[in-house]
Amino acid sequence: MNGNVLVGMVIPFLGTVLGAACVFLLRGEMNRFVQKAMLGFAAGVMVAASVWSLLIPAMDMSEPMGKLAFVPAAAGFLLGILFLLVLDRAVPHLHLDREEQEGIHSNWKKSTMLMLAVTIHNIPEGASVGIVLAGAMAGGGRITMAAAVALSVGIAIQNFPEGAIISLPLKEEAGKGKAFLMGVLSGVVEPLAAAVTLLLAGSITPYIPYTLAFAAGAMIYVVVEELIPESAEGVHSNMGTIGFAVGFTVMMVLDVALA
Repeated sequence: MNGNVLVGMVIPFLGTVLGAACVFLLRGEMNRFVQKAMLGFAAGVMVAASVWSLLIPAMDMSEPMGKLAFVPAAAGFLLGILFLLVLDRAVPHLHLDREEQEGIHSNWKKSTMLMLAVTIHNIPEGASVGIVLAGAMAGGGRITMAAAVALSVGIAIQNFPEGAIISLPLKEEAGKGKAFLMGVLSGVVEPLAAAVTLLLAGSITPYIPYTLAFAAGAMIYVVVEELIPESAEGVHSNMGTIGFAVGFTVMMVLDVALA
C-alpha cells in the first residue's frame, strides 16, 4: 500500500478526531445557529462528492456501453439507497434532539445510540474513499489519485462538524474524555470500511462503476433522510441552506482543482 493510499484513508478520520476535540475547547452545547450551518455544510459536501467524485466517474467509465452508460450508475445508486434503508431500519440508533429511537428496539444507552447514528453514515463515506482509491490504483485515467485525495479531504472537512456534533451533546452525560472517545470511535469505521474495500479491490475492479454509484446512493440517503431534515427543523433553518451551498461549492472546487 503506497503512501498516497494510506493518506487518503486516514485524512477523513482525522477530520472526525479534530471535530470531537471541540469538547475540550467549547463550553456547553454547540450554538443551534452554528449546528444547523454545520449540518447543512456536511450535506452540501456529501451531495457534491456523490455527483463529481462518484456518479460522473461511474458514467464516464461506462462509456463503452453507449446510450446505456447510465445503467451501472442508476443500478448502483438505487442499491446504495436500499442498503442504507435496510441498515437504518436494522441498527438501533438515535438522532440529535429526538427521544424516539430508530431501528430495532434496544435498551442501549442514549450516548451509544447517538454514536451509532453517526457511525451508520460513516460506513458509506469510508467505502466511497476506498472505492475511489481502488479505481485510482486500477489505472485507466478515469479516476486519478489526486481526485481520490480530493474526495478524502472533502469528507474530512465535513467530518469536522460531525465529530463536534456527536461529541458535544455527550459531554454532560459522559464527561469530556468519554465524549471525545465516542466521537473518535464513530469515525474509526471510515478507515476500516476503506481498508476492507481496498482488500476487495481485485474482485470489485470490473464493477467499479456500480460500486462508485452504490457509495453515492448510500451517501445521498444520509443527506435526504437525516442531514437536511435536521438542518431545516425549527428556527434558523436558513442557516442549513446557506451551509449546504457553501459545502457544495467547497467540495465542487476541491474536486475540480485537485483532480
